[in-house]
Amino acid sequence: MPFVTTPFDGLRIFEPIIYNDERGYFYESFNKKNYNELALTNEFVQDNQAYSCFGVVRGLHYQCGDAAQAKLVSVLQGAVIDVVVDLRNDSDTYGKSFCIELNDTNKKQLYVPRGFAHGYSVISSHALFYYKCDNYYNKAAEAGINLLDTTLNINWQVPTNSMILSDKDKILTNFNASQKYF
Repeated sequence: MPFVTTPFDGLRIFEPIIYNDERGYFYESFNKKNYNELALTNEFVQDNQAYSCFGVVRGLHYQCGDAAQAKLVSVLQGAVIDVVVDLRNDSDTYGKSFCIELNDTNKKQLYVPRGFAHGYSVISSHALFYYKCDNYYNKAAEAGINLLDTTLNINWQVPTNSMILSDKDKILTNFNASQKYF
């Protein structure tokens, strides 16, 4: 599986080799050996799926301290704009965001190391979002940043008046007011 680096240390895009023929397609969506070759030795312990309709925006979420999670995210159906914000205080890209379209055609995956806030917006009629985590969810350690924070200036590719947000996401603090955990 080809790995593409990004300007963010540790953040990787995985572009699988897809074999298409008259029957459909085949691709290898995960191979631990390939990840280990990049020194990505995370042991994924939890898989999650979320089904959403157009306009749903989820995020920007992260878990703090010992509950921090690295993620491997992908889209099984539909299309999303996947967004991460670097929260690592010592990083050259601290406070900057990275966006990528993940969809069921390009089958790209994004490896998100610990120390990033994560979110996505659904830009197709519906989407089935899938991700692996290297740490278990811990409600007491969850935190987030307001996804409409103007200092982050993220283009979610969904008009603000069409966004569907959870009550939890509507009240998250702005980036500058959030605590520094990494």
